[in-house]
Parts: sequence; C-alpha cells; structure tokens
Amino acid sequence: MKMLTPELFDSQPDLLHQLVTLMNPNTLMSHGVPVVRTNQCAGEFVITFPRAYHSGFNQGYNFAEAVNFCTADWLPAGRQCIEHYRRLRRYCVFSHEELICKMAAFPETLDLNLAVAVHKEMFIMVQEERRLRKALLEKGVTEAEREAFELLPDDERQCIKCKTTCFLSALACYDCPDGLVCLSHINDLCKCSSSRQYLRYRYTLDELPTMLHKLKIRAESFDTWANKVRVALEVEDGRKRSFEELRALESEARERRFPNSELLQRLKNCLSEVEACIAQVLGLVSGQVARMDTPQLTLTELRVLLEQMGSLPCAMHQIGDVKDVLEQVEAYQAEAREALATLPSSPGLLRSLLERGQQLGVEVPEAHQLQQQVEQAQWLDEVKQALAPSAHRGSLVIMQGLLVMGAKIASSPSVDKARAELQELLTIAERWEEKAHFCLEARQKHPPATLEAIIRETENIPVHLPNIQALKEALTKAQAWIADVDEIQNGDHYPCLDDLEGLVAVGRDLPVGLEELRQLELQVLTAHSWREKASKTFLKKNSCYTLLEVLCPCADAGSDSTKRSRWMEKALGLYQCDTELLGLSAQDLRDPGSLIVAFKEGEQKEKEGILQLRRTNSAKPSPLAPSLMASSPTSICVCGQVPAGVGALQCDLCQDWFHGQCVSVPHLLTSPKPSLTSSPLLAWWEWDTKFLCPLCMRSRRPRLETILALLVALQRLPVRLPEGEALQCLTERAIGWQDRARKALASEDVTALLRHLAELRQQLQAKPRPVYTSATACDPIREGSGNNISKVQGLLENGDSVISPENMAPGKGSDLELLSSLLPQLTGPVLELPEAIRAPLEELMMEGDLLEVTLDENHSIWQLLQAGQPPDLDRIRTLLELEKFEHQGSRTRSRALERRRRQQKVDQGRNVENLVQQELQSKRARSSGIMSQVGREEEHYQEKADRENMFLTPSTDHSPSLKGNQNSLQHKDSGSSAACPSLMPWLQLSYSDEQQL
Repeated sequence: MKMLTPELFDSQPDLLHQLVTLMNPNTLMSHGVPVVRTNQCAGEFVITFPRAYHSGFNQGYNFAEAVNFCTADWLPAGRQCIEHYRRLRRYCVFSHEELICKMAAFPETLDLNLAVAVHKEMFIMVQEERRLRKALLEKGVTEAEREAFELLPDDERQCIKCKTTCFLSALACYDCPDGLVCLSHINDLCKCSSSRQYLRYRYTLDELPTMLHKLKIRAESFDTWANKVRVALEVEDGRKRSFEELRALESEARERRFPNSELLQRLKNCLSEVEACIAQVLGLVSGQVARMDTPQLTLTELRVLLEQMGSLPCAMHQIGDVKDVLEQVEAYQAEAREALATLPSSPGLLRSLLERGQQLGVEVPEAHQLQQQVEQAQWLDEVKQALAPSAHRGSLVIMQGLLVMGAKIASSPSVDKARAELQELLTIAERWEEKAHFCLEARQKHPPATLEAIIRETENIPVHLPNIQALKEALTKAQAWIADVDEIQNGDHYPCLDDLEGLVAVGRDLPVGLEELRQLELQVLTAHSWREKASKTFLKKNSCYTLLEVLCPCADAGSDSTKRSRWMEKALGLYQCDTELLGLSAQDLRDPGSLIVAFKEGEQKEKEGILQLRRTNSAKPSPLAPSLMASSPTSICVCGQVPAGVGALQCDLCQDWFHGQCVSVPHLLTSPKPSLTSSPLLAWWEWDTKFLCPLCMRSRRPRLETILALLVALQRLPVRLPEGEALQCLTERAIGWQDRARKALASEDVTALLRHLAELRQQLQAKPRPVYTSATACDPIREGSGNNISKVQGLLENGDSVISPENMAPGKGSDLELLSSLLPQLTGPVLELPEAIRAPLEELMMEGDLLEVTLDENHSIWQLLQAGQPPDLDRIRTLLELEKFEHQGSRTRSRALERRRRQQKVDQGRNVENLVQQELQSKRARSSGIMSQVGREEEHYQEKADRENMFLTPSTDHSPSLKGNQNSLQHKDSGSSAACPSLMPWLQLSYSDEQQL
C-alpha cells in the first residue's frame, strides 16, 4: 500500500491503523499478499495472527465479541509493535516492559516455554536499558530517583515525544515537571541544563541482572531435571535409584510444571510398574486375609514378576521376599505331585495340602487336581450320609441339589456310580410324590386303604416327600374323623345337628374317600329339610325372628322397651342370638334336659312378664280419647311414632296401641259364607276383630294337627335339633293348655252359655236374610244391655229398609258399605258372664294367645268373652276404614291390569279380522267357478270373528258369580282366611267349636 499510495502515508504515517482505507483484494494478491475469505456462522471462532489485517461485514442482525490474547511466541511481535508505535508516535495499549518485568518477578509460576521466551525478551530489554542509561550518563545527568511507574496513570508516564508508556526508566526535569521522555528521546525533553534533569527508574542495573538470572534458572531447570531422569532410568552410573528418588523426580516435574515429554512419560511408566510389583509382592507376603481380596498369581506369573523386578531401574528390597515365596511354591509343588502319585490318599492329607496351597497365594497347577479330589471326596461323603438309613431324611430339594453338585465335579468311577444311584432314587421318589399329589388333588377321592398302601410303599425311600407326609396327615385326620363318627353314632343319644355339620365340613375338606360322609350328609340334609319345612310352617314371610325364637317362650315379655328394641334389632338384622333370653349357651342346646328346664322357666317368665306389661299398657291413655296429658306415658308404634286418633288399634294380648296401617290387621270379610236364606246379621261376636300386634304374634301360628305331623317327621330323624326339642316343649305346652281349656268349656255353667249362643244363632238363621239400605246408617244407635233374644229379634222387624238380594250389587266394596251401615244396629252384650266364669276364661285366653299355635278352644273362649261384653264399635270402624283403604288400592291396580288385558284382546281380534279379510280377498281373485265355496268360507270366518268379539265383550250378568258364592257356603274351616266377594259371610255363625264340645 505504501508503494501504491505513497502520498497517503506522507500525510498520515499511521494510515494502516485507521479504518478509513480499503484496497482491492486482487491488487493485494497480485503483490504477494495472502488474502483469505470465510463465512463465519453462529458459534464459530475466527483467529487472526499478529500483523494480520482483517475486515468484514454483517449479513444481518449480529452480536459479536472480540478477545485479544497472546502466547509465548507473541512476545517478540509485541516488542516490535512497541517500536513501531514509537516511530509512529502512537499510544500504546499497555507497557511491554511492565509485562515482561512482572512475569520475570515470579519465574516459578511461569510455564517452561513461557519462561524461555520471557528470558529472551528480558535479556534484550536489559541490554537496551544499559545502553540508554550509559548515554544519559554521558550527557551529564547524574541525579536519579526510584519511581513505581505501575502506580501512575498511563497519561502521567507517557513520553511527550513518542507517546510510549514508560516503565523501566524516564527522564524528567525539576523545572519542567509537567512532562517526561523515554531514554530514547533524552534530547527532546526541554531546553534546561542537564544539571536540572534527573533519571526516574523502576529497577537499578544490579536488580535487572538478578531477575534475568532467575529466569535463566527457570528456563534451564528442565534440562537439569531431564539429565537426572535420563541417568536414573538408564542406570548410566551403575546405581539403581530407590523408589523414593524416582518419585521425587516425578514430583519435581509436577511442581515446576515441566512440559509433558517422552522422558516424563517414561518416568511415570516406570513408577507405575514399580508400584504394581510392590502391590503384588505385598499380596504375597502379607496375611491370609489380605491375599483373599486379591486374585492369586500363577507360578508363571510369579516368575515373570521376579524377572520384571530385576529388570526395573529401581532398587526394591521386596525382591528377596518374592524369591522366598517362589522357593516355597516349588517345595509345595513337589509335595503335591508326590501325594497325587500315591492315590488314593487320605482326604485329610489332601485337604491339608489344599489349605497350604491356598495360603501360599500362588496358583499351583497341582492345587487344581487336589481341589478336584477333595470335592469328589466331600460329595461322596454327603451322598453317603444322605442315603444312610439312620440319618434324617432329606428333602427332594436337597437330593436334587446333590445331583446338581455331582454334575459339576470331575468325573470318576465312584462319582459316576453314586450319581446313577442318586438319579434312580430321585426318579422313584418323584413318581411316588406325583401319585400322592394326584391323590390329594383328584376330584375322585380314594378310600383309606388305597392311601395306606401308597404310604407303605414309600416307607423305604430315604427321602422326605412333602405330598406323602401330607397324605399321612390326611389319613390320620380321616381315621380320627371316622373314630369321632363312630363315637357319635354309637352314643346314648342322637347326635346334635351342629356336631354332624362340623363333622361333614371336616370330612368334605379331607382328600380321603369316606363312606360314612355320604350317610352324614344325608342325615344333615334331612334335618335341614325338616327345619326348612318347620320354618315355612311357623315363620311369616320376611320374618325377623328365627325358628328357635318363635318356638321358645318370650322371656322378656314384661319389658316393653327391651322387647321393642330387640324386635327393631331383629328387623334391622342386628340381633342374632336365638336363645339369649333363655340363658342357654351353645353347649346347653345339646342337652335336652337343660333346654326343657329353660323352656319351663321361660313359660313362667313369659306369663309374669305379659301380666306386668298388660298392667303397664292399660294405664296408658287411649289414643282415641279427646285429649292426652303430656306427662302421662304413651304408647309407641313399631314405626317409632305415637299412635293417635282414628286408625289406632289396641293389641288384645299386651294392651298396647299401634297404627293400623303399620301392622297386619284382621279382615272382617274373611268368615265362612252363609246361605242366602240365613240371616244372623247381628252375630257380631263371631266377627274376626281379634288383633295381636307383631310383637306378640311372632309366627303364622299353625294348627296343632300340622305341628303333630312335624313331630312325627321329627321322630324319624336320627339327629337332634334344638328346634325339634323346642317344638316338643311347645306341643306339650299347647296340649296342656288345650286340656285345661276343654275342661273349662265342659263345665256346667260354660256349657249353658254355649248352648244359649247356639240357640241364638239358630233363631237368627231361621230369619230371612235382610238387606239394609243406606238409610239404616242414619238411625240412632239403640241402647240395650240385655241378652234377651226378643231384643235381638226386634232389630230385624224393620220391613221398610229391606231390599231383595237380587238387587244388591256384589263385590267387596258393596259389602264394606253395607257392613258400615249396619254398625248402628249392633247391641250387646248378649250373654251375662259372672266374674267367676269370666276371670278363668280371660286367664286361659291370655295363656292361649301366648302360644304360637292355633287351637279351636281359643276361638271358642274368645267368642264367649266377646258375647259377654258390648261390641267394640271403634275397633270395627277402624278395621272397616283400613280394609276400605286397602280395597281401593287393590281395585285401582286391578282396573289397570284389566284394561291392559282388554286392549291385548282387542288387538288380537283386529289381527284375526285382518287375516280373515286377506284370506277372503285372495279367494275372490280365483275363478268364478268356485264362488259358492268362497261364500261358505266367508261365512265360516265371519262366525269365527263373531266368536272372538263375543269373548272380547265384557258380560254384565253377575248372577253366575252369585251362584258360585252360594254353592260354596257349605265348606267350613275355622282357620281359613280366604276373602269372600260379598257380605254373605257375615250372615252365618260357625258351630265348629261348639259341635266339637
């Protein structure tokens, strides 16, 4: 550029340092200047070397960073740069002299290459400084002053002539303190006399050589160290260095940061080999525990180790220990060869030789043969002990483990023979074990004799077989089970059902075919069948009581709260103890005597409790009363609410009150149907108005004949059931009560009363059947307390209110309405019962109501007591209202069902008509020669459609239904509860009880 544009450099010498001039790269290349072009991408670096010019431009938004750094070979270029800047009078970036001096002040911290470069620069700088100070002295400047230039700002120590930053020295004037010059421009400071000028220096000329010498030592230290290492590794002086000396040379190189050279690598490799040899030697000569952690050396490796230790350029005193170990190994090898040559040797000798070889820490070839011999002897000894008859039998796993171990050891005739015997034994044992497993898991159970045969066959096998042992245990349990069955079956009494069920459960779990099990299962099944039949006979649908509870007396009858809470617990499924109130345990239930005694005691407690409960409940105010006192105790229904107002019923046994809709109530229209000509219209004492609450009436209360049939079936059972014994006690109690009731009914006074009721009923039957209109309900209630038959007959003489039976609409709704209209006509009592007769009958009635059995004598006593008191019109009205409400609900459901049935019939009739029309049209399309046949078929289908329509049309004639009701009047059953569709049941008086008496 200077050659092509000299005029630019004449006017501006530092033109190349200004970013204002650009020359065509082709021109530069034509004059021999290398030009390189590159495309720098993100994450890439471009390095420019000293005295290289570069330029560039961004191709987009960019963020670049430039860093100036130098290596040791840059120092000469830096010195030249300072001289170039001095000629151009350009400010320096930093002081080159200060950089060199600061590095020379700490030579030990310098890299070796850097120390050599600094030493060269420092030597040139010291020579130049001596020349300049000598010239200054010749000028006559004798005054000098030390100055710490590094503490001054750069603008205060710059040469006013060349702009160079001074560090080693500078010339200043006392008279011109504002400026100074470097020693290269001592004549350009000022015009003052030399005597007024003085030297400002950083180091003296004596200090600079000292710094240079330290650098020289640092630069030449590597050569000294390398010479020492070379002599040590090559043993040039004939003396091997110790391991510590070699380690010191390696540490010196690391501390002085010598460069990584081949010589240093040789030293490190030598030290590594020495350390490895020392470690192996320590493993040989140290204790047994230390040698167990390191792998053993072979004999060849030991000899190689000894040779390696002798060839290393290091004096190791452990080489003597290695020689001793080698001698011991060779001696042991000779003994082992002798022992192996004299086989069979004793196992103890072989084992001792093997242990000595393991302690040597060297792997000897003969030791492997000794190990094989020892393993064979040990395995044969284990097999012999396992198969010994007197030894404890090992399991299949142990035998299989021995067989696996035998496959791993070296083969020999004795080992092969023992292995074959062991394999045969395992095969036999596994086969019997498989048979035992099949017997344990098979669906078809085997008899005990088969199992005993299998167990006998395996007794001589010296192996513990789990399945065979399980088979033995099962057989033992089966034998014990058979003994228990024999003991129970041959006892003085029939076995209990619980005992049989336990035996059946145990017998089913046993994997043994038991002949007695089928018999026991049949007995248990028969007992359960009888219990289920008895449950269906006694228990109501969804009953919260168990059969045993129903059959036993209610011992807590005297506590209303306890009785009610237990009833609620049973209803919720929380109470599960059947005989808790009788004080019986599970063991007591097996003793018939304990159960009978508890039953008798429970009867007395039940009677006493119900008397106390009746007195308590009778003291409670009636819900039908106009007002109740807040402080008086009230009745609580089963729903938990207080019954009040119309719709409340009082239990005839416990005298407590309940909601009629919450309990089951009697139906007035369930009596046997009379004939059309009879008219005992006012025999209200025979109406079914007796109400027992669910707390008192716990079962269906079957008839005594049904219970006797259950007892007959019970006698045929070879099993004792607590329910059966309780049923026997209940039957005895019922028969005893029946005898007492019959005696009471057969007395002279009671017989006269019954005869009087029979006459009254006959007189009422002789009267024609009156039907009362609704106007009768408006008549006032007639008062009267006499039992004269003329008063009752007078009620039937109202001829204006009688309508014919043919005009009366049938159905349960009309019966209820007519019965409601007859309530004002009821009077009573119709009998006079003296207190001497009433009290025993009431006591018998109470005891009969406690029985969960239906007896005809109970009904007869109830009729006598009803006839001896006025009719309970409130209860009758309540029962009628409840039955009317129930009838309305059932009638609504019946109507909806009837509508669906009629619609189905109508749809079916339409389908039939469509089929007929289609068939007729197909026939009309035929030839005219068969028209007469078509007409006949049309008439046939028309008749069929008429018949279908006849079935679809509801009939309005109710006379067949009435006739059917009239024809069924002769059937009589006092325990029947079938509903009647008309009012005729109320016109008949049943003489079943009186006729039996």
